[in-house]
Amino acid sequence: MNKLSIFDEIANLDTEKISSQFSNVDILSTEDILKLINSQYMLVANAVKEEIPFIAKAVDIIVDSFKHNGRLIYIGAGTSGRLGILDASECPPTFGTNPDLVQGFIAGGDKAVFRAVEGAEDHPEDGEKLIHKICTTERDTICGIAASGRTPFVLGALQEAKKLKAKTLLITTNSREKIIQKGINEFVDVIMAPCVGPEVVAGSTRMKSGTAQKLILNMLTTTAMIKMGKTYGNIMIDLIPTNNKLKQRSKKILIELAGVTLEEAESILIQTNWNLKHALIMLIANVDLERADAELNKANGVVKKAIKNILLN
Repeated sequence: MNKLSIFDEIANLDTEKISSQFSNVDILSTEDILKLINSQYMLVANAVKEEIPFIAKAVDIIVDSFKHNGRLIYIGAGTSGRLGILDASECPPTFGTNPDLVQGFIAGGDKAVFRAVEGAEDHPEDGEKLIHKICTTERDTICGIAASGRTPFVLGALQEAKKLKAKTLLITTNSREKIIQKGINEFVDVIMAPCVGPEVVAGSTRMKSGTAQKLILNMLTTTAMIKMGKTYGNIMIDLIPTNNKLKQRSKKILIELAGVTLEEAESILIQTNWNLKHALIMLIANVDLERADAELNKANGVVKKAIKNILLN
């Protein structure tokens, strides 16, 4: 591809458009600048809402990967890459997952998380190499994150992942039509493309585009974890109490959900080695630890299902 075609391609991106609506931003008062930025952020949630049917398909793919011992792998460059790493890093403390279950990678490697590595995103072969380095299999879901939808590093990774029969997703803030015109849908199973429009500061995709990406990432992992039984109602119950704060939270959850005293909550948590799921089943269904563990396994980790099965039998 020659320089002119690359120029034309980038100039045609929604994320690179310059809107006359914001042309006087540099002479506004501080408060008016903030109001303008905020008014644009208010458009993001609705843009994401329009993509829910596609986000739902992506969640079901991710859950299927998890159920077959696969992983969710985020791959991006710049802001997009950092957002993927952020979402991945928050899953273990929030949902008690193994750090390998959800992972994030950025063009340029770990150093690019803190300092931009210029040109790192321009090499599709580096994305291809990453896919092999992390031992991608058909059980995995590879989610590319690219505001432009054209980042060579990300597309290289997605193409290679598809060759290995992994499921592939793409989060972009450029139009789905333009993505499809480029043929990207041939190696991406689900495209999530909220149209957030031009940025207040042209090309600054850490703003509306980044916010839309973060919303979708939150929706993907949170919904997938709920479907994997990581919550009881809207309460996180698969947390790992690695510090005193989390131990106190575990006690509080048992007190609220099972109606026990502080002493009873602490006693059963010690008995279960601070496994909140087991403790909850034991208390609500009135069974011992062995039965609670067996029924939880049968219910694929879903506490409500395990309790229901016990009470029906």
